[in-house]
Amino acid sequence: MKFTLTLILTCTIVLAGIVNAESAPFHIGVMTGTVSQSEDDLRGAEVMIERYGDTSHGGMITHVTYPDNFSSEQETTISQLLGLADDPLMKVIVVNQAVPGTAEAFRRIRERRNDILLIAGSPHEDPGVISEIADISVDPDNIARGYTIPLGAKKMGAKTFVHISFPRHMSYETLGLRRVIMEKVCEDLGIKFVFETAPDPIGDVGMAGAQQFILENVPVWIEKYGKDAEFFCTNDGQTEPLIRQVANLGGYFVVAASPSPLMGYPGALGIDLSEEKGNWPAILKKIEDAVIKAGGGGRMGTWAYSWGYSASAALIEYGKRYVEGTVSQKLGTLKALQEMRDVFSEFSPGAKWGASYYVDAGTGMKNNRFILLNQDIYIFGKGYLGLAEVEIPEKYLHAKVK
Repeated sequence: MKFTLTLILTCTIVLAGIVNAESAPFHIGVMTGTVSQSEDDLRGAEVMIERYGDTSHGGMITHVTYPDNFSSEQETTISQLLGLADDPLMKVIVVNQAVPGTAEAFRRIRERRNDILLIAGSPHEDPGVISEIADISVDPDNIARGYTIPLGAKKMGAKTFVHISFPRHMSYETLGLRRVIMEKVCEDLGIKFVFETAPDPIGDVGMAGAQQFILENVPVWIEKYGKDAEFFCTNDGQTEPLIRQVANLGGYFVVAASPSPLMGYPGALGIDLSEEKGNWPAILKKIEDAVIKAGGGGRMGTWAYSWGYSASAALIEYGKRYVEGTVSQKLGTLKALQEMRDVFSEFSPGAKWGASYYVDAGTGMKNNRFILLNQDIYIFGKGYLGLAEVEIPEKYLHAKVK
């Protein structure tokens, strides 16, 4: 009798799983980094799994992660994405961040499936490469940010702009172009621009060595450039030690390269956000209190909502609406641009976004499949700077990487 009851319960669970598996009319595949590599991206995916359910339980979302050492393990990334496309109900695949290997994976998927919408968030590969195969690519507007970040630094009182990076990042078209624009803007605003080279975290020294370099060198840089210097680094892992030293020693930190209240601040200032998890206004308030207490009020900032979180959640939602036909099927229009901005706004209430299509600096051609977004900068102790929709002078839009 006990065996029979167990068998009945098992069959009921299995049958229920089959019914639930058929309940979602289509599936959305999502690839993000791990908690250690890009936590915000992953949390955005988790929010959408909570909203629409996991495919393993009859829901809509299948979530996988790319390797932490993604540069040397591209085949793993490709294999994971091809696995998503094996699902006959798969209609959308979102990759955030679209690390190297994404374009090749999308190319192989497209050879087998023409019915899957392919979306690349924060592509690491050049715009011309990824948008040749991805249906939609979305990235922080590094062109606009090349203008707004130095402008924000000027508004806050900075006299020197210290840009910290390494050759791999500078080889990325958008990051290299942003650096060029920042330098030109600083020159026009009367700010001294300097470039400091830091170790690449995926190099021989690893992340620990790259972070230690920042800890040891920020005091040297502040001594060299003064406390009215703004510090900006292109690597997420090096942001925490940079924030810690700027908070302790002086200087400005307008915003992170991957802007988020969670980017660097909790670890740098020892902030426990376990009770505020997922509540972005509460997170912002707690971090703001800690920054002000540490003496960083008026000289340190962020985006009020994480780019990684917002992008994962918004792109999943946009993909769903695209398949359902509730957003425009024609990209390259102002309507499609507004629809994308509206979806991002749903996951960041109170913050304003600017949006535009990517324009190739070499040809001047607009890329209708590559959308750039820029959230306003929030300065702790002061509020928003009002820079999200500022008009970028035409001359910076045609800057070229040297």
